[in-house]
Amino acid sequence: MKIQVLVAAMNQNDHSLLEKMNIQTDAMVGNQGDCNKVEHFTWNGHNICYLNFNEKGVGLNRNNILMRADCDICLFADDDMVYLDGYPQTVEKAFSDYPQADVIIFNIQENNHEKQNYYVIQKPMRVNWFNFLRYGMVRVACRYRSIKENGIYFNQCFGGGCEYQCGEDCIFLSDCLKKGLKIYALPISIAKLTEERESTWDEGYTNRFFHDQGKLYRAISRKWWRLLCLQDAVRHQKRYNRHWKDVYKIMISAVLAD
Repeated sequence: MKIQVLVAAMNQNDHSLLEKMNIQTDAMVGNQGDCNKVEHFTWNGHNICYLNFNEKGVGLNRNNILMRADCDICLFADDDMVYLDGYPQTVEKAFSDYPQADVIIFNIQENNHEKQNYYVIQKPMRVNWFNFLRYGMVRVACRYRSIKENGIYFNQCFGGGCEYQCGEDCIFLSDCLKKGLKIYALPISIAKLTEERESTWDEGYTNRFFHDQGKLYRAISRKWWRLLCLQDAVRHQKRYNRHWKDVYKIMISAVLAD
């Protein structure tokens, strides 16, 4: 089972990221910076490719890597995480234990236990339309053939550096569900966050955030987007520290203004 890590990175001036991330498999790094250059080389016995492009947008970056992947299983990653020792064996065993799975979502360890960025998976579960919104891409592994044959890629309007500041991961998983792919979440950690840099897009729960959430839910479902906006505004009222009606109004207005 050939495993390949697909890293979305920025402003890398050398290849030290491979050591820093504890890469133990083949890998492709999409490095958005100030040059255009493709590098192929061997590192610690693994085949590595750096795609250096003078452009921005996480969806575009991930697509550049994804369309060139060469593997059985691909792991999506960012440049601010470190893989745990033995992650190739962990991932391979997970797909062997769940041969029906097209996509498996793992846990990511965080140092800040008071403010968890990622939902912690407590038990094995099937991911469906009622719970897919809680998972980010850096914990996702896919059978590459399942993704490629179904034409699933990233929406380039959403995510860091894009018109709308986040959500490319949610759209990707929703597209997997629409195509009938089987997704599972397992209580197994494969990496940890370094938490060494600030988010490139997170400005808190501003009007822009709610505006972009409305656009995101419209992109996920043209039929149910209003309901998705409503459930978000109601469920997260305390987190947002704003009345759900105000949040819902901004989300809806963002779509209806077009």
